Amino acid sequence: MYWLQLIRWKNLTIVFLTQLLAWACVILPIKHYSDQTLLLNGRNFLLISLSTVLIAAAGYIINDYFDIKIDVINRPEKMVLEKRIPLKFAIVMHTVLNVIALLMAAYVARDAGHYSWLVLQLVCTVLLWFYSTHFKKQFMIGNVVVALLTAFTIITLMLYETGMHYLAMQSAFIITPGNKIPNPVWVLGIYTCFAFTLTWMREIVKDMEDFKGDAQEGCITMPIQWGLLKSARFTQALGIVAIIPLIIGAVKLINADWIVLGIYTIVLLALPILVWMYYLPRKATSHHYHLMSRWLKIIMLSGIGSLIIYYFQAHA
Repeated sequence: MYWLQLIRWKNLTIVFLTQLLAWACVILPIKHYSDQTLLLNGRNFLLISLSTVLIAAAGYIINDYFDIKIDVINRPEKMVLEKRIPLKFAIVMHTVLNVIALLMAAYVARDAGHYSWLVLQLVCTVLLWFYSTHFKKQFMIGNVVVALLTAFTIITLMLYETGMHYLAMQSAFIITPGNKIPNPVWVLGIYTCFAFTLTWMREIVKDMEDFKGDAQEGCITMPIQWGLLKSARFTQALGIVAIIPLIIGAVKLINADWIVLGIYTIVLLALPILVWMYYLPRKATSHHYHLMSRWLKIIMLSGIGSLIIYYFQAHA
């Protein structure tokens, strides 16, 4: 139970479900309207997804390992390392998980004949290590690294699925015998940008929540460098960056008779972000920022849900 708490099993479940929906709702249906043979069959998808989950789990372990002093201040009741799990054992498990993850990805890369694709997994493991040791204590770079790693969740599938490489050359909409559907590459590309921006916003809010402990440990996060209000304004600006493509995409979808997905995008994604932006600077307490962080996670889950809408509209 303590190990599950350490590796944030709920977050890992979201990572797996995100990749599962992206694969099942967007990538797998490509076989119905393309001559391309899909590399990510059930077995290969499972290997790549488990590889992603294991790398993320190892990242949580190493992050907590280097965060012990900060967590004593910010969230002592949630600490697991040292209290329940020995530090040396945690480091060993971090290494084991990364090795297993790389072997899984290597198996799929061998099927594709592109061992060079393993560079993506190696970059993720290296970034997670340096995030825990250096980046997270620095101004902005830690937030961007986490956002980039979140985007890699989808980028990994797009890289390892050769059928997506062909579709990348096509237009925004693809004409099939029974429907006109948004290009899967565009769909996952927009979702990747959405996940990147909202994760960046959420990481800043989490730094605002952890302001006290980070300051005592000498971190130079955005809230410490700029103050809470200026950080909130910057996060609101990122919110605008997230909303604009959503609105543009929703209008294009509605004009292409994809009305349900267009309305979903406006009502359950764009509007909630707008409301969230309004409430963010209203208070300056850890509890308030914690709620704002959770709200963003719910919006991100709504974004994942849009993939289901895409699937049913594309194959109705």
